[in-house]
Amino acid sequence: MVFSDDREWAGHLRALVRGGLERGEQVQYFADATDPERVLRTLTDAGIDAVAAVSRGQLSVSTAARTYLAGDRFDLDAVIDGWHTAAQSSSALGYRGLRVIGEMSWGARDIEGADRLLEYELRIHQEVFELLPLTGWCFYDRRLLPEDYVNVLVGAHLTRRGNPVGGSALRVAPLTDRPGLLMSGSAGYDTRGIVAAAAAAVRGASTERVELDLAELRHLDAASLVTLADAAAGRPAGTPLRVRQAPPSLARLLELFPELGSVVEVVDR
Repeated sequence: MVFSDDREWAGHLRALVRGGLERGEQVQYFADATDPERVLRTLTDAGIDAVAAVSRGQLSVSTAARTYLAGDRFDLDAVIDGWHTAAQSSSALGYRGLRVIGEMSWGARDIEGADRLLEYELRIHQEVFELLPLTGWCFYDRRLLPEDYVNVLVGAHLTRRGNPVGGSALRVAPLTDRPGLLMSGSAGYDTRGIVAAAAAAVRGASTERVELDLAELRHLDAASLVTLADAAAGRPAGTPLRVRQAPPSLARLLELFPELGSVVEVVDR
């Protein structure tokens, strides 16, 4: 969810919370720039009995600082494990699913681990959403976040709502039908951070088979190529990275360094 003013924020908030409550889901809101009391007032003003929902345990409004940013750090793996625990707890209480909403303004602050936020967004599709009765919505406030930052992170989401966002030179998103990533656009000097996040997601993927689809990639410079090759080499032994529509530069790299053939499997070259 991308928004530019309080009216848009309130509209998204009301729709998502009301929808979750009506569907019999447990709803958790994690504020960052917004006072939790304001969240509850906004829901109440819209005719949603937020107080009753909180009392019966179906709705909770907390802050990122008190939950997944405890200790002023973002631990990607701990947060992913936490979603599994939270979803199991919600199911045990009889809810149809868990719906979480988080304000993402903290990602642009100097918080330890915040540089891994893109890697997190790329991994949770396969490691959380495909496995659990859980839906998550990230709230991006354009007033608090740099435009380029928002564009890159929003591009990693399979579902996007709110104001249209501009594109970035390189977009990385999860594949929808198999574990892996789709890279589109151009990878060069200005996209080093995006490539590094994609490489980290490849290296840290929990599934045995991971595919990197480069069919929509127009350019891949040498440094980015090496970063991705290093990620393939860093995967568990015997689980090569499948690369679809590999660029000629990768083919040349495999010819120069045949040992990479054990960690990179090229398909549809």
